[in-house]
Amino acid sequence: MSTRPFESIAVVGAGTMGAQIALQCAVHHYPVRLYSRSAETLQRSAQGHAQELEQRLGKQLITAQEKESILGRIQRTTQLQEAVAAADLVIESAPEQLEIKRGLFAQFDRLCPPDAVLATNSSSLRISALEDATQRPGQVLNMHFYLPVWQRPMVELMRGTATTAETMERAGRFVRALGLTPLLVRKESTGFVFNRVWRAIKKECLHLVDDGVASYEDVDRAWMIAVGTPAGPFGLMDMVGLDVVRDIELVYYRESGDASDAPPQLLLDKIARGELGVKTGKGFYRYPQPAFQSPGWLKGDED
Repeated sequence: MSTRPFESIAVVGAGTMGAQIALQCAVHHYPVRLYSRSAETLQRSAQGHAQELEQRLGKQLITAQEKESILGRIQRTTQLQEAVAAADLVIESAPEQLEIKRGLFAQFDRLCPPDAVLATNSSSLRISALEDATQRPGQVLNMHFYLPVWQRPMVELMRGTATTAETMERAGRFVRALGLTPLLVRKESTGFVFNRVWRAIKKECLHLVDDGVASYEDVDRAWMIAVGTPAGPFGLMDMVGLDVVRDIELVYYRESGDASDAPPQLLLDKIARGELGVKTGKGFYRYPQPAFQSPGWLKGDED
């Protein structure tokens, strides 16, 4: 009998985060079904998986046979029922909008086996806002991954009002089986642990630029020089997706009602122009070769 906490994984949402979660599962020998309504999104995920594994192959981190085995463990589908019908763990990675997630959890509840665990990768919404969309509140939890999954190897686990100890224990063992560190959030918290810290930084950086105090480039330079990271807050927001950043800020704003928590105009203007970050080729920077990676940029030299 297998001692693994789960045997079959479904990842619902094939954007950047969902695709990376699916790949991490496959790398660690889990069969995974990756769902998106969009065939184009699934195709992009396939291209991203092949590219990432090709880089690992080039670095001799995996063999050609391992690459093919990993890719073979990922099945893609535009049919939700096909994705989740046999899953004993579903990880939802849909847009950060409560109505969308509640609708999905209600469908999971109907389509999944009765003993399946249902997790959301939400970066701000509490599972207690989703649990009553199901008839299995003891089997739902927050399971929050970070991008890039293999470079920021931690997952925050947060229970709802009825999540069982068994569900949390199984989730923790699963996270460790993926080569990641589980971080237990001891009580419900909007933003969990790290994202509460990151949110304060992100909010202040956006307001610094929106208020005309500094350019986003100099804010990033200050951060990168002081902390020693390869990207600054604005580069990181580009990676997350500026529309996702806006949706997260709206969660805080709706919770507090404080005008200072509302997404600043700087961010809204970028989104209105379709400049969403890495996924559209332009956000605060242009991609795939952002200026902050250029020699001399950190010193303020002309690009």
